[in-house]
Amino acid sequence: MTTINALSEVAALMGDPARASMLSLLMDGRAHTASELALTAGVTAQTASGHLSRMVDGNLLAARAQGRNRFYRLASSDVAHAIESLMALAGTRAPPVSMHAAWRRDPDLRFCRTCYDHLAGQVGIAVTDALTKAGHIEPKGPRDWKLTESGDLFCQRMGVDVPAARRAGNRHFARQCLDWSERRPHISGALGAAIADTFFRRGWAEKLRRSRTVRLTDSGRRALQRDFGATVQV
Repeated sequence: MTTINALSEVAALMGDPARASMLSLLMDGRAHTASELALTAGVTAQTASGHLSRMVDGNLLAARAQGRNRFYRLASSDVAHAIESLMALAGTRAPPVSMHAAWRRDPDLRFCRTCYDHLAGQVGIAVTDALTKAGHIEPKGPRDWKLTESGDLFCQRMGVDVPAARRAGNRHFARQCLDWSERRPHISGALGAAIADTFFRRGWAEKLRRSRTVRLTDSGRRALQRDFGATVQV
């Protein structure tokens, strides 16, 4: 059971503006160097090093040395889920702070982005809504989705590696993740990651360099309408 002290410590780690900036960048699912994270947070390399060490010790980040650089990424999908939920909660605050934040004003980010390793924004919600409407997924308790038999067949027909997602025993299979821009849950977990991987592998979507923003390609728009029965507008 989570103790009050442990909850307070995690909240404090996430609550610092510089650390929050670093965590937001790492929501793109990529690993970043300390220099990149320092630049994002607007702090010196020495200050960034202290922040990063604290987040590694607090199990928010994982670090890996490669050559002369040290790369950092979110420690788990649970960390990403918590950050996305906090971003959604931040959107309920009164202006001017939350509504003037650059990440909240970006229409491309709101349209389609990565939330750690799955799709979020209007596109992520459109996929989730389409799967729900077709009876391919259904709520399983307050925090998860259940993939139905028809959903299993549909996903595998789309090229989604469902068996591999089921074998990912170190994470939830199909999680409900509260979308900060749409204020409704999109599909995350191992299945959400497998769906996103299918979009990228088939050329339906493209990650933009050094950004969480995802570009939906023309073939992706056609696939979204043809295969999922969903349309999205910028």
